[in-house]
Amino acid sequence: MRSHLLNGLTAEHYRRSVTEGVERVAAKLATTDRPFTGVAVDALLPAVDAIDLDRPLGDTTAALDELEDVYLRDAVYFHHPRYLAHLNCPVVIPAVLAEAVLSAVNSSLDTWDQSAGGTLIERKLIDWTAARIGLGPAADGVFTSGGTQSNLQALLLAREEAKSDSLAKLRIFASEAGHFSVRKSAKLLGLGPEAVVAVPVDHDQRMQTVALARELERCARDGLVPMAVVATAGTTDFGSIDPLPEIAGLCAQYGVWMHVDAAYGCGLLASLKYRHRIDGIERADSVTVDYHKSFFQPVSSSAVLVRDAATLRHATYHAEYLNPRRMVQERIPNQVDKSLQTTRRFDALKLWLTLRTMGADGIGQLFDEVCDLAREGWELLAADPRYDVVVEPSLSTLVFRYIPAAVTDPAETDRANLYARKALFASGDAVVAGTKVAGRHYLKFTLLNPETKADDIAAVLDLIAGHAEQYLGESLDRAS
Repeated sequence: MRSHLLNGLTAEHYRRSVTEGVERVAAKLATTDRPFTGVAVDALLPAVDAIDLDRPLGDTTAALDELEDVYLRDAVYFHHPRYLAHLNCPVVIPAVLAEAVLSAVNSSLDTWDQSAGGTLIERKLIDWTAARIGLGPAADGVFTSGGTQSNLQALLLAREEAKSDSLAKLRIFASEAGHFSVRKSAKLLGLGPEAVVAVPVDHDQRMQTVALARELERCARDGLVPMAVVATAGTTDFGSIDPLPEIAGLCAQYGVWMHVDAAYGCGLLASLKYRHRIDGIERADSVTVDYHKSFFQPVSSSAVLVRDAATLRHATYHAEYLNPRRMVQERIPNQVDKSLQTTRRFDALKLWLTLRTMGADGIGQLFDEVCDLAREGWELLAADPRYDVVVEPSLSTLVFRYIPAAVTDPAETDRANLYARKALFASGDAVVAGTKVAGRHYLKFTLLNPETKADDIAAVLDLIAGHAEQYLGESLDRAS
């Protein structure tokens, strides 16, 4: 069985196995004519349940044949131009190459003696990102598993920096359209359900700074402690960007930690056309970025950045077997000193190879293309009497609702939209997301594929309308 270990003696086996796997995936990517087969849970589950994991096949080819049946055939393929659902992007080839390299070498980025050059590459990328944001010479950060972890760590630092003798007094301010991880983080940090104050948004789904000022004043008046304001640069539902300069001004006035959740909008850091949309981000105390959203990187590739490197000490713990305190005096760079994780993949390599191969401008051009596409999609929706579109896009998200001409009951319209989304998914012809606006069901396009064209959007809108009309026709038949 040792022959299955990747080492110098099995390099040829590794080469053949990886080549075979890559060939199969490449064939799927080249021939998949739909983003999804439409397979139902009950249809796929028996095939997975029937596999006996205690009886290995003993052969890579046989295992790949089996994987075709339980995964590859029915996977949801984000690279398809009619996958328009969640914040999942197709990935650039240099990053996929990096995945093969980092998995085979298997560096762990917690300590220098497990990663060496990997540590320096990650640090260089953190410095590069901090410079793109404009955080200043004292900035630092660390790669994370994703936006939720980055937000948690940023709020941990904010909690420790807040001057309060009671957790019960701490308050976090985030917009109604902000990410759910803010509330989740508050709970994990020992704060009560009242700790997160939801700030109303305007018609464009941006935080109302007048309302934020009012809440900060109320907080001070009630003897509470404003711990952090979480501004969002790219909300999950709408792609909306909060007014960062105005929020920064209020944070400075009240002495509050400013965190910017730019998990989605971080692609603007490389944009050739739209960088100005996140002006003010340079005034943040901490920033979340998800390269695996708008830098076209595989999951996971994310980071949390801070203006003042010293604040990362709140995540530092020393263990004699791993990162004893003496290593700090010896100037040995251990990334675990900054991270909530211990063992950690070398995810930074994906971004590194991408930048070294195609450059930041190459990434920015791709993100600009999906932002431009969203504008085209908005124009299509705004001109289509079948649909109501919520806001003009700030990034690459469109939220809309099919409006049947002959239906006046909003609940029936809700059901038609829900049915259309479900039926479209079951058909496999396209994949779209859904959300609620003012209590009503809406559909959502999240456009992160530069290969998607306006014609694809138009075709999917026709498919949605067809499914909705089918539901309404069947509903009328049932009623009669």
